[in-house]
Amino acid sequence: MNLQPASRTKFYKDKRNGKVMGVCAGIADYSGVDVSVIRILVVLAVILTGVMIPLYLVAGWIAEDKPRELAYDTVEDQRFWQQVRASPTRTAREIRANLKAIDRRLADVESYVLTNNRSLAREIEQLR
Repeated sequence: MNLQPASRTKFYKDKRNGKVMGVCAGIADYSGVDVSVIRILVVLAVILTGVMIPLYLVAGWIAEDKPRELAYDTVEDQRFWQQVRASPTRTAREIRANLKAIDRRLADVESYVLTNNRSLAREIEQLR
Protein backbone atom coordinates (compact mmCIF):
# COMPACT_ATOMS: atom_id res chain seq x y z
CA MET A 1 0.00 0.00 0.00
CA ASN A 2 1.46 3.37 -1.06
CA LEU A 3 0.78 5.93 1.67
CA GLN A 4 0.88 9.59 0.76
CA PRO A 5 2.51 11.99 3.23
CA ALA A 6 0.20 14.35 5.08
CA SER A 7 -0.61 17.50 3.12
CA ARG A 8 -0.91 20.94 4.71
CA THR A 9 -3.21 22.08 1.89
CA LYS A 10 -5.83 19.38 2.42
CA PHE A 11 -8.95 19.67 4.58
CA TYR A 12 -8.83 17.63 7.79
CA LYS A 13 -11.20 17.45 10.75
CA ASP A 14 -9.53 18.81 13.86
CA LYS A 15 -10.76 16.60 16.72
CA ARG A 16 -8.25 18.07 19.20
CA ASN A 17 -9.84 21.53 18.92
CA GLY A 18 -13.34 20.39 17.96
CA LYS A 19 -16.49 19.93 19.99
CA VAL A 20 -18.65 17.34 18.22
CA MET A 21 -16.76 15.73 15.33
CA GLY A 22 -14.11 18.37 14.68
CA VAL A 23 -15.64 19.53 11.39
CA CYS A 24 -16.09 23.18 12.42
CA ALA A 25 -12.58 23.29 13.88
CA GLY A 26 -11.25 21.77 10.65
CA ILE A 27 -13.09 24.34 8.54
CA ALA A 28 -11.76 27.12 10.78
CA ASP A 29 -8.21 25.80 10.52
CA TYR A 30 -8.49 25.40 6.76
CA SER A 31 -10.02 28.82 6.09
CA GLY A 32 -8.40 30.94 8.79
CA VAL A 33 -11.75 32.11 10.16
CA ASP A 34 -12.29 31.97 13.93
CA VAL A 35 -13.86 28.68 14.99
CA SER A 36 -16.59 30.49 16.96
CA VAL A 37 -17.77 32.23 13.79
CA ILE A 38 -17.89 28.92 11.92
CA ARG A 39 -19.88 27.30 14.73
CA ILE A 40 -22.37 30.18 14.79
CA LEU A 41 -22.81 29.98 11.02
CA VAL A 42 -23.39 26.21 11.20
CA VAL A 43 -25.98 26.61 13.98
CA LEU A 44 -27.74 29.33 11.99
CA ALA A 45 -27.72 27.16 8.88
CA VAL A 46 -29.21 24.27 10.88
CA ILE A 47 -31.93 26.51 12.31
CA LEU A 48 -32.77 28.16 8.99
CA THR A 49 -32.52 25.24 6.60
CA GLY A 50 -32.03 21.98 8.47
CA VAL A 51 -29.94 20.72 5.55
CA MET A 52 -26.70 21.27 7.45
CA ILE A 53 -27.16 18.29 9.78
CA PRO A 54 -26.75 15.60 7.09
CA LEU A 55 -23.96 17.60 5.42
CA TYR A 56 -22.15 17.97 8.75
CA LEU A 57 -22.47 14.24 9.46
CA VAL A 58 -21.24 13.31 5.98
CA ALA A 59 -18.29 15.68 6.30
CA GLY A 60 -17.46 14.21 9.71
CA TRP A 61 -17.66 10.72 8.31
CA ILE A 62 -15.70 11.31 5.08
CA ALA A 63 -12.98 13.75 6.17
CA GLU A 64 -9.77 12.38 7.63
CA ASP A 65 -8.48 13.29 11.07
CA LYS A 66 -5.71 15.89 11.14
CA PRO A 67 -2.36 14.08 11.52
CA ARG A 68 -0.26 14.95 14.56
CA GLU A 69 2.72 15.94 12.41
CA LEU A 70 0.69 18.80 10.97
CA ALA A 71 0.32 20.56 14.32
CA TYR A 72 1.53 24.15 14.03
CA ASP A 73 4.61 25.21 16.00
CA THR A 74 3.80 28.91 15.93
CA VAL A 75 0.97 31.24 15.00
CA GLU A 76 3.05 32.45 12.02
CA ASP A 77 3.14 28.87 10.68
CA GLN A 78 -0.62 28.63 10.96
CA ARG A 79 -1.15 31.95 9.17
CA PHE A 80 1.34 31.02 6.44
CA TRP A 81 -0.39 27.73 5.62
CA GLN A 82 -3.81 29.38 5.70
CA GLN A 83 -2.52 31.91 3.15
CA VAL A 84 -1.14 29.07 1.02
CA ARG A 85 -4.53 27.33 1.03
CA ALA A 86 -6.38 30.59 0.27
CA SER A 87 -4.14 31.72 -2.59
CA PRO A 88 -1.16 29.54 -3.53
CA THR A 89 -0.10 31.71 -6.48
CA ARG A 90 -0.08 34.89 -4.37
CA THR A 91 1.92 33.14 -1.66
CA ALA A 92 4.44 31.86 -4.21
CA ARG A 93 4.70 35.37 -5.64
CA GLU A 94 5.35 36.82 -2.17
CA ILE A 95 7.99 34.19 -1.41
CA ARG A 96 9.68 34.89 -4.75
CA ALA A 97 9.67 38.64 -4.02
CA ASN A 98 11.15 38.07 -0.56
CA LEU A 99 13.90 35.89 -2.01
CA LYS A 100 14.68 38.53 -4.65
CA ALA A 101 14.94 41.19 -1.92
CA ILE A 102 17.31 38.97 0.06
CA ASP A 103 19.37 38.33 -3.07
CA ARG A 104 19.51 42.06 -3.79
CA ARG A 105 20.71 42.84 -0.25
CA LEU A 106 23.31 40.07 -0.46
CA ALA A 107 24.56 41.48 -3.77
CA ASP A 108 24.87 44.93 -2.14
CA VAL A 109 26.93 43.48 0.71
CA GLU A 110 29.06 41.53 -1.75
CA SER A 111 29.74 44.59 -3.90
CA TYR A 112 30.61 46.66 -0.82
CA VAL A 113 33.09 44.06 0.41
CA LEU A 114 34.67 43.39 -2.99
CA THR A 115 34.96 46.95 -4.29
CA ASN A 116 38.23 48.80 -4.06
CA ASN A 117 37.74 50.76 -0.85
CA ARG A 118 40.59 53.28 -1.06
CA SER A 119 40.47 54.49 2.52
CA LEU A 120 40.47 50.94 3.86
CA ALA A 121 43.32 49.97 1.53
CA ARG A 122 45.28 53.06 2.65
CA GLU A 123 44.80 52.17 6.33
CA ILE A 124 45.95 48.61 5.71
CA GLU A 125 49.04 49.88 3.89
CA GLN A 126 49.85 52.22 6.78
CA LEU A 127 49.72 49.30 9.19
CA ARG A 128 52.40 47.43 7.20
